[in-house]
Amino acid sequence: MSFEINKSVQWVGKIDWELKKFHGDEYSTHRGSSYNSFLVRDEKIALIDTVWTPFAKEFVTNLKNEIDLNTIDYIIANHGEPDHSGALPELMKEIPNTPIYCTANAIKSLKGQYHQDWNFVPVKTGDKLSLGSKEFVFVEARMLHWPDTMFTYMTGDNILFSNDGFGQHLASEHMFNDLVDQAELYQEALKYYANILTPFSKFVENKINEILSFNLQVDMICPSHGIIWRDNPLQIVNKYMEWAKDYQENQITIVYDTMWNSTRQMAEKIAAGIKLSDNEVTVKLFNSNSTHTDKNDIISEVFKSKAVLVGSPTINKGILFSVAGILEMIKGLGFKNKKAASFGSYGWSGENTKLISAELSKGGFEVLNDGLKATWNPDNDALTNCEEFGRRIGEALK
Repeated sequence: MSFEINKSVQWVGKIDWELKKFHGDEYSTHRGSSYNSFLVRDEKIALIDTVWTPFAKEFVTNLKNEIDLNTIDYIIANHGEPDHSGALPELMKEIPNTPIYCTANAIKSLKGQYHQDWNFVPVKTGDKLSLGSKEFVFVEARMLHWPDTMFTYMTGDNILFSNDGFGQHLASEHMFNDLVDQAELYQEALKYYANILTPFSKFVENKINEILSFNLQVDMICPSHGIIWRDNPLQIVNKYMEWAKDYQENQITIVYDTMWNSTRQMAEKIAAGIKLSDNEVTVKLFNSNSTHTDKNDIISEVFKSKAVLVGSPTINKGILFSVAGILEMIKGLGFKNKKAASFGSYGWSGENTKLISAELSKGGFEVLNDGLKATWNPDNDALTNCEEFGRRIGEALK
């Protein structure tokens, strides 16, 4: 499959309808994804990025049906990660001397992964490459989301090839933003930002401001995953600026796991207590056990929240595995300007809330209190305490 972006640019990538997990098991892709590669024709011909390694042979075969590979003058590698560069070894067998334009860090990445000394041409912000009537302008985008990343802007057609910036994991037969379900599009875009780009929010803000300072007209944004932004493309740029500034909605998210439903009962009563407070806040509950809820979906909700409450029973002087995993993810993502509290049941030793609160604090959350514990299966008094606990939190967060 290939299709025309405009008279100069052709999409030659791969839609991966079956993809359900990405980065190993680190990221869920409920709606599949795409690996976007672009063939640009002018007086010179350039290929921007390739596809993921499992589709390398298919990619090269299909590309041969579109063009004589020997007529490709330049290859642009915006990012070295294998979901973008995976077909390079197969392609370079065919055209081994074709220059590959990328950042110095991308050269390190590509050499480290493929152990080939191809014809690399290092570029930095502001460097240009003429195609004839148009030219590429390269913009380094360090830590969006790897140190090697860059954007490529094409003059004339005013297209920003943004690699992992402004993308989403979303497979669709309609590859343009004005043709797809808007709720699905923004849900996947937010999930992508929350789970991948949150730690680099300051880089995101600075890089967008830098690009805007160039006063470049942007008529289209072509990311390397998901949907192409052609209708009001700066709408996603504005969303990124909003998400980069310690984003939160009027929401409290409760995350818990439970052994014998004691901690679940506590979570539900805490939620009921929040709703009793004079605070018109959205409350969402998630069991973090993977059989109930996807961890990346939970992280997306934490990203949206002003506060997160985390609960687990005590087990072996620790906490349940799924809760510990969510806390580790939260800690790594470095959320800002959010509050938190802990809760959970116990039978013997009761270390749970102290451990959870400590991890939340390490993750940058403002911990509101010492947490709430209940012994064994909570009785009516304990459940009343949970409801009051929730009410106080709701009042505190007005």
